[in-house]
Amino acid sequence: MSDLANIFSVNGLLASTIPGYRVRPQQLSMAESIAETIAHHGVLVAEAGTGTGKTFAYLVPALLMGGKVILSTGTKTLQDQLFNRDIPTVRKALKIPVTVALLKGRANYVCHYHLERTLQSDRFNFASREEIGYLGLIERYASTSQHGDKSGLNKVPEHAAIWQYVTSTRDNCLGSECPHYKQCFVMEARKRALSADVVVVNHHLFFADVMLRDEGLSELLPACNTVIFDEAHQLPEVASLFFGESVSTSQLLELARDAQTEAIASARDFVPLPDAISAMEKTARDLRLAIPGENSRLAATKVMQNVEFKNTLDSLLDKLSQLASLLENQAARSQGLENCWRRACDLHAVIKRWSEQIEDEGYVRWVETFSQALQLNATPLSIAEVFNKQLNASPRAWIFTSATLAVRNDFTHYNQAMGLATAQSLSWSSPFDYSQQALFYVPTDLPNPNDRSYTDSVVKAALPVIKASRGRAFFLCTSLRAMQQVYEQLQTLFEQAQLDFPLLLQGQGSRTTMLERFRNLGNAILIGSQSFWEGVDVRGEALSLVIIDKLPFASPDDPVLSARIDKLNKEGRNAFMEYQLPRAIINLKQGAGRLIRDEKDRGVLMICDPRLITQPYGKRIWQSLPPMKRTRNLAEVERFFAESDQVDKSQ
Repeated sequence: MSDLANIFSVNGLLASTIPGYRVRPQQLSMAESIAETIAHHGVLVAEAGTGTGKTFAYLVPALLMGGKVILSTGTKTLQDQLFNRDIPTVRKALKIPVTVALLKGRANYVCHYHLERTLQSDRFNFASREEIGYLGLIERYASTSQHGDKSGLNKVPEHAAIWQYVTSTRDNCLGSECPHYKQCFVMEARKRALSADVVVVNHHLFFADVMLRDEGLSELLPACNTVIFDEAHQLPEVASLFFGESVSTSQLLELARDAQTEAIASARDFVPLPDAISAMEKTARDLRLAIPGENSRLAATKVMQNVEFKNTLDSLLDKLSQLASLLENQAARSQGLENCWRRACDLHAVIKRWSEQIEDEGYVRWVETFSQALQLNATPLSIAEVFNKQLNASPRAWIFTSATLAVRNDFTHYNQAMGLATAQSLSWSSPFDYSQQALFYVPTDLPNPNDRSYTDSVVKAALPVIKASRGRAFFLCTSLRAMQQVYEQLQTLFEQAQLDFPLLLQGQGSRTTMLERFRNLGNAILIGSQSFWEGVDVRGEALSLVIIDKLPFASPDDPVLSARIDKLNKEGRNAFMEYQLPRAIINLKQGAGRLIRDEKDRGVLMICDPRLITQPYGKRIWQSLPPMKRTRNLAEVERFFAESDQVDKSQ
């Protein structure tokens, strides 16, 4: 691999394949480091700034070194991009005949069994005409598609309700007992993955398999030479989900739905079963209603003081036990009924474990509420030890890469969280000229973020900047409540000032739809929360201003965060400096990273939080951001935009 640099610079293979492409020194260095890591079965944590070209920097050595590669991404969108665009481009440039497979979770593939059951079900007499139309499209698609991936059927929206009836879950999949097993799209996808040189997955799928041996990777991992995690900053949170245990009312309602379908198909004469199903379903819904509000996270100790919740949870265990007993009685009549019986037993066991509040210092038990569901969770306080066992299970290379892993070039926080004590940690800065392309603005005279008038003050401070930028802005908020307030106040101020910049609010459509509208409008302000802080790429003039309302510290009331803080403090460590601050900085770097996406981009980053200036840790925060010129002077911001307009006109 000593000639790796020639792949980029001398032979110019990528440059000849991609019009306008040129190799960067950072990309070469990163590629060589990854090649060395693969050759020695090492562990590399690699931070690569925006524009470095990290995707090609890991793809080239991964494809050249041979062996089996598992490539895990942060989102299904990036998964599709790698499979459909980036890997074919590199493969063509290198002229290497590697085989590539895309593997998603089973919920992304049409299930022949559940499609058939749904088509036969009486309940679809009550479905909307639109959903019935979707069902017909899915039926035709399943009969002609070779892969059954729902992303291949654009005429049915990704979040259409019908999908939950025609796809399988880990719970309701019949596995090898399914009558359609030989035609199963999931099994075909796994077969392709087993024979491929490169398998593209996402983080949720990777960890679901590692912990649950569920999605086919348990067979892939032993034969794998290299694992690459792109968007690796997401791993601590994703791994925590899967290294813990959880159960939701949605799973209980799915069990009720499937048990009802199976009872109609195979046990219509067994009278007690429908009543038991209905009783369990009602109690599951009552459990959600026992906690008012939504989008809340509450410690188990607090929730169990709620008498209504505790009594309903006890009742749910009783109803679930009765249902399991009846399902066992009928299980021999169909594979579907047997599956429902086993699910009822498994769900009962998980809920019982959670409700008994077993004292385990390594876990925190908590409840999360959504608009229609409630989830019981047991989350490990640390994943480092568990994940470290995966690293040492057998010799292979592990590569973790993202634009945001370090705090001021220090990887301690990330490496400790993931158990990467022996990893090599390297950083490559962005090739963009931030000192010329961007301006970092912190307004003056804003109150403390805890002040009731804070959001009002932020919007008033942002208005003249939005005028100067002529719209073209992301307004990123740290909470849904603040997001709504910003939207409403900007509407009022725009009417008063007779400004006609379009206002887009997260939730008015899918993220893809919102971004398309934003780009097409050219002068819009998109107001969003966590969905738009990362994984969003808007290049050119359409995005020239990123406003962040406050530093993204997680709420100390969050039960998992609170428990981890307590643990660190009990160990005599500084939880704020070692855990809370690094997390906030990495999140902030993600949000700030939306601004400059290309060599020709110009724009202003406005962070409104006065703690950047007033608190001792503020310096550590802004020193972790790209090296932009800093100002607190509004006139300088206005001058920057005026100069940017001149640059745009001259190009």
